Amino acid sequence: MNNHFTIFKSSIKGISLPKKFTFPFYYEPHTLSVLAAEELQEYLKTQTDFDHNFGINKSKEGLVIGKMFGVLVVENQAGEIGYLAAFSGKLAESNHHERFVPPVFDMLTENSFFYQGMEILNPMNRQIEGLESAADFIAAKALAKAEKGLAENTIAEAKKVAKEGKNERKEKRIKGQLILSKEDFETLNEGLRQESIYSNYRNKDLVKYWKGRVEVAENQLNKYVETIDNLKGIRRQKSASVQQQLFDNYKFLNKEKKEKSLADIFQDIIPPAGSGECAAPKLLQYAFLNDLKPISIAEFWWGDSPKSEIRTHGNFYPACRGKCKPILGHMLAGIEMDNNPMLENTAFGQVLETIYEDEAILIINKPAEFLSVPGKNVQDSVQLRMQLKYPDATGPLIVHRLDMSTSGLMLIAKDKDVHQYLQRQFIKRRVQKRYTALLDGIVESDEGVIDLPLRVDLDDRPRQLVCYEHGKNAVTKWKVMERKDGKTLVHFFPITGRTHQLRVHSAHPSGLNIPIVGDDLYGKKENRLHLHAAFIAFIHPVTREEVRFELEADF
Repeated sequence: MNNHFTIFKSSIKGISLPKKFTFPFYYEPHTLSVLAAEELQEYLKTQTDFDHNFGINKSKEGLVIGKMFGVLVVENQAGEIGYLAAFSGKLAESNHHERFVPPVFDMLTENSFFYQGMEILNPMNRQIEGLESAADFIAAKALAKAEKGLAENTIAEAKKVAKEGKNERKEKRIKGQLILSKEDFETLNEGLRQESIYSNYRNKDLVKYWKGRVEVAENQLNKYVETIDNLKGIRRQKSASVQQQLFDNYKFLNKEKKEKSLADIFQDIIPPAGSGECAAPKLLQYAFLNDLKPISIAEFWWGDSPKSEIRTHGNFYPACRGKCKPILGHMLAGIEMDNNPMLENTAFGQVLETIYEDEAILIINKPAEFLSVPGKNVQDSVQLRMQLKYPDATGPLIVHRLDMSTSGLMLIAKDKDVHQYLQRQFIKRRVQKRYTALLDGIVESDEGVIDLPLRVDLDDRPRQLVCYEHGKNAVTKWKVMERKDGKTLVHFFPITGRTHQLRVHSAHPSGLNIPIVGDDLYGKKENRLHLHAAFIAFIHPVTREEVRFELEADF
């Protein structure tokens, strides 16, 4: 028996095995997976095998790093049911710990090609950093910048003076023609011509002079730049070589023990950083290597949430799409899995209730789990339903969108001109909106404003990240309406309309730090997301008067 296979401490008699393996990108963890996770979490609370600051013990000093853990329920060749455990990336600065399966490939082994490569790259990094911070290089950069700026300003001023002189000479010629004799005018004109020639030569000499000064400064700077660029080029080549070796050495198995490297799996695309280091690939790799049959899988977050993404201590999460989907696509080949719920039409059987209708617009109540516009896999949506109901309507019909999981009021335009008129109001933020949300906890303050810029998580769409460098401005006003039974009813007034804005602003530690009830991305899944577009006010495209519509949530 291998030393990473753990028999359940608790009795699992009476717990039926799942008929199919877990669909890893959207799932409710099986009872056995939950039990395995609970046992692993109990170990994490009490273990003394390693020292890692998850941020749970607030008195503990040092860098806080929360971590994703995974459990894989497996059956061994003796027919026993147990589980494997893994962590993403490194834990306590090591790839190896007794309770956890090893990495797919250990780049940190002594004398590995990775270490040998880093022994070359690290001195180069220090050399480049030293050159870029050297006083002579900084002075050369400053001088080149100053000379270039002075040259541009001096030449620009000279051109301005030359242009003024040209205009003055033009005026003198015009006046001379009117008041001077022919002979005097020719004398004046010749003088003005000589003045113009002198001005042109003077400016050419000035440009030549400053060009020379700038070239001297830039040539001096380029001596340093060329040295640095040459070193960076060599570093880039060496780094690419080490990276390619990593891609070739990360080799993943499936149940048939067929092997594919990262390079083969991602083909012409450079794999995202950390590919193959997540818990799920580690668990499956170990199972296939040791002839263990995968039964079910689950991953959970342990510790404080990162600053950008939202991770809640103890919550289960699906495998990431950017890094894990291509890898698991190979590893799970031939294994019968639960259905992909994202391929299911959750709008089937649901009705779009009309709240108001006239010759120009329509206000509908969109149910939860109903697409606003057609998706990649499911076409049924508000837009498609409206197109079928109003085949003669012109324009896009959909003026604005609600997230699939959000219910509530949506505004529909029946023709192109009406659509443009209404959409301008949205663009100029003249439409008033209010959302009602039930939060999974108690909000202490009564009201406030959340300002957290958002962007999509490129490795795990459609999740959103808080990002101050590349995120788009996102602002939400909020007000508590009721606190009851450990939950808080809140009104949200979004100033901007970013994807998942209210969900992220609610759940993020820098926002309200409490997810919306039923939020399967940023909180815990329930029967539905308790977020509802309850109020909308705008200028009617025909009457040019404000109209207001309200429909409170039924939760």
